[in-house]
Amino acid sequence: MTETRSSAPTRRDFVRNSSAAIAGFAAMPALGGAGVHHGVNDELRIGLIGCGGRGSGAANDALAADPSTRLVAMGDVFPDRLAEAHRALSRSEFASRITVDEDHRFTGFDAYKKVIESCDVVLLAATPHFRPLHLRAAIEAGKHVFCEKPIATDPTGVRSVMETCEMARAKKLNLVSGLCYRYDEPKQELMARLHDGAVGEPVALECTYNTGALWFRGDDPDWSPMERQLRNWLYYTWLSGDHIAEQSIHSLDKILWAMKDEPPAKVTASGGRIRRIEPQFGDVYDHFNTVFEWANGVKLFHSCRQIEGADRDVSDFVYGTKGVAAIQSHYITGPNEWRWRGRADSMYRREHQSLFAAIRAGRVIDNGDYMCKATLMAIMGRMSAYTGKTLTWEQALNSQLDLRPAAYAWGDAPPVEIARPGLTPFV
Repeated sequence: MTETRSSAPTRRDFVRNSSAAIAGFAAMPALGGAGVHHGVNDELRIGLIGCGGRGSGAANDALAADPSTRLVAMGDVFPDRLAEAHRALSRSEFASRITVDEDHRFTGFDAYKKVIESCDVVLLAATPHFRPLHLRAAIEAGKHVFCEKPIATDPTGVRSVMETCEMARAKKLNLVSGLCYRYDEPKQELMARLHDGAVGEPVALECTYNTGALWFRGDDPDWSPMERQLRNWLYYTWLSGDHIAEQSIHSLDKILWAMKDEPPAKVTASGGRIRRIEPQFGDVYDHFNTVFEWANGVKLFHSCRQIEGADRDVSDFVYGTKGVAAIQSHYITGPNEWRWRGRADSMYRREHQSLFAAIRAGRVIDNGDYMCKATLMAIMGRMSAYTGKTLTWEQALNSQLDLRPAAYAWGDAPPVEIARPGLTPFV
């Protein structure tokens, strides 16, 4: 595998080069023709890379979003995961548009290449570590992309995706992010009011993503170390980015959105393993507490945990000079009081509706800027907690941390080394 490394960018470069974050069809600008043109009724062929729960969900959402779509290819590193997903999709209400014959069900580490060759639109939903590789291949092939979050698990991967996003812009290809809250109508309305000054100037920010335990797929003695880690990828930082990046990125992205996509200047974080301490949980932490600070002094107090039996909370707030915005709960207090009262369509479906509508209209959605920033923001928090160091945005962006293994093959896997703040070095 080859990924191009970029020269060291600065935070100012990242802000200056920000592109508009398009969060719905109504907001899409006419940016020129897309790489693949389709009329209103022309069929769009979809390929799915990554056949886990999120991948199957993305395929369902895509088929539900546009009646002139058809799933024609599927790929996964594991044959059994692909077969399970294909069976489930073939029993869905969209079964007549699941036409993935045996010759278009690809498995193994190179399955993504064959899926990309077979379709017009690629759904990237494999394990996060592989996102830079898969996205680069799809854009090089001239395909429109729905790209799940996070887009990388280390800064090297983020820089690679930044370069790929520039390639997508040059080719006028649609790139829609799986940071789904950007496509949620109530949050779009709240953010519009927030950016119009409904709560005045932000004074402080808070977000929480506290949940319980997630799945564990066991440990078969016949599995190699690589297979064991890939089947339980949530618990290995090189594969998932840890849960601050894999799950709590949604909370961080909402705050980033509230701050008009200006990234924080620095972060100080802590975290550890107090409940998930058994070897089956690899090297990830079960809790993080982070303080991000912007150049103007505004601070975000962020916490996330995955601990079974503990209270759950998913919420985020902007405290301003004139009121408070509760992003997840869709209300604003103060002189410009407001609460969402309407009904909203599925944000997951709206992502794909926007993507297909843009392709058919010859327009371009470019979510590349904010999906890179949100991912780096999460990785930055993780690296601060792992090392015990306060890190700047520039340090995180230019970090040489590269979690790629020596080879993608069944056999050995990267060693499991749990980070120890104060001892684990920043790279």
